[in-house]
Amino acid sequence: MSKASNSADDGGAYHSFGAPQDGKPPLALIAGPTASGKSDCAVALAQAAERSGTRAIIINADSAQVYADLRVLSARPSVAEMGGIEHRLFGAWDGAAPCSAADWADAARREIAEAHRAGALPILVGGTGLYLRSLIDGIAPVPAIDPAIRAAVRALRVDEAHAALVHEDADAAARLAPADTTRVARALEVVRSTGVPLRQWQAARAGGIGDGVALAAFILLPERDALFDRCDRRFARMMEHGAVAEVEALLSRGLDPALPVMRAIGVPEISAWLRGTCTREEAIAAGAQATRRYAKRQFTWFRHQPPGDWRRLAWESNTIDANFAIMLRSLGLT
Repeated sequence: MSKASNSADDGGAYHSFGAPQDGKPPLALIAGPTASGKSDCAVALAQAAERSGTRAIIINADSAQVYADLRVLSARPSVAEMGGIEHRLFGAWDGAAPCSAADWADAARREIAEAHRAGALPILVGGTGLYLRSLIDGIAPVPAIDPAIRAAVRALRVDEAHAALVHEDADAAARLAPADTTRVARALEVVRSTGVPLRQWQAARAGGIGDGVALAAFILLPERDALFDRCDRRFARMMEHGAVAEVEALLSRGLDPALPVMRAIGVPEISAWLRGTCTREEAIAAGAQATRRYAKRQFTWFRHQPPGDWRRLAWESNTIDANFAIMLRSLGLT
């Protein structure tokens, strides 16, 4: 995904917000950090589209909300919160089957194509930048990783993996945060398994839909302190409304602790409390802190990485209805 810019040289995969879109099928996107109000915003946009006579379908682009096992901890919308709008790819994967960015992008392409065939407006909603980049820009054609190499890399502490990356892929080591366990491990396993740095693979992306759709995007960026306060309050509410039972059900399955569903925010923290290694209050504090850190990373990414014509705004903005009207008009729907 091209870095934020107002230039026409953003790789050709994006189109000016509000500009004519050459008859391409429409695609709306509501993106932003966790707890920013994306789900409510997407429903409100879908309802606005339907009032204008266009059926709308909301498609999940959140890497936690894809798992059936994480209804509470992923803040997946309830039937009431869906507001009568069709929702797709929410809870579509069992936790025992990891959903990669490529898996999700394949499924999202199918859902978008189906919506277009039905004459509906697909609305992507989510905060997983890797998912969105894989769908819009395409997938890096990295070959399958040697299982022995993957196991060896994943057995390393993150500081050990980052130190190895300094020698084996210095560019990736310089770009990645030393404590970013997932991305450091990914870069190291790729260079060890293929002999080619991850960035070179990423330069050869294929399968993106950006050139084939009329894309209009909102990025919700609330004021940071208010966002972090929401993160704290939301995690505490989750503990009161089913998160503990959700983690108990996951633990009872005996799943591999390395699976994404077992590493989702809240699962390790509540698991520690259930094992008796921390108090309930400590689990709540740790879960809230993990949520804030994740929201901060997402906030930074969405503020700087997407193209400049992805309109940044606050969900609380009193111009939200006007922005919906602009988006729908830009997509030729009003």
